[in-house]
Amino acid sequence: MELRTAVRERRSIRQFRRDAVPRELIEEILQDARYAPSWGNTQPWEIFVVTGEALEAFRSANRENLLKGLPMASEAPMPQEWPEALKKRYTGTGRVVLEAQSIPREDKQARLDYAVRMFSLFDAPVLLILCTDRSLPEGYSMLDCGLLLQTICLLARDHGLGSCILACSVGYPDLIRRLLPVREEQRIVMGMALGWPDDDAPLNRFLRERAGLGEIVTWVSGS
Repeated sequence: MELRTAVRERRSIRQFRRDAVPRELIEEILQDARYAPSWGNTQPWEIFVVTGEALEAFRSANRENLLKGLPMASEAPMPQEWPEALKKRYTGTGRVVLEAQSIPREDKQARLDYAVRMFSLFDAPVLLILCTDRSLPEGYSMLDCGLLLQTICLLARDHGLGSCILACSVGYPDLIRRLLPVREEQRIVMGMALGWPDDDAPLNRFLRERAGLGEIVTWVSGS
């Protein structure tokens, strides 16, 4: 696949088929992803690959925590307030996601059902949990981890797989530490659902919006 095609066609997959992804394919993607850039080639990440019974245990417990109303406590701080322009994009995506499922905003039960599916990782057969060392300044290490995640997203798309970077997969770090061998000195950064996309699902087919260059680019040149 051409790089430009992978960039344009990559999207957050919100419904996966339950078909297993061969370990050899996951390893091939991660082998290539090692070449993602990082500050000073420090490569400050460690990836936990969760499948099978371990994933089902996580999926069930993550869903249960949501239904209990437990507040999320991510180790990578999440924004509490957004500038108005960014908030408009965020809420716009939320609106489109509901519309793709024909869910009225006032239908609280249907919205909860969708949240349950999200906390269940949209049935993905693979979960990647990305960690870095707590001693590192968050700015640079988070940037490096983001570069790795994007690289994995594009490589997955190249192999016909789908991905979804999910903050709700790392909202309960105590759960992750109970199920995975994450060391105390590590910070849990982000999780990614990985698997074969359900191409017929409306959630994987709605039109995605992106800001125009005029909103995000400022040109500066000399005289």
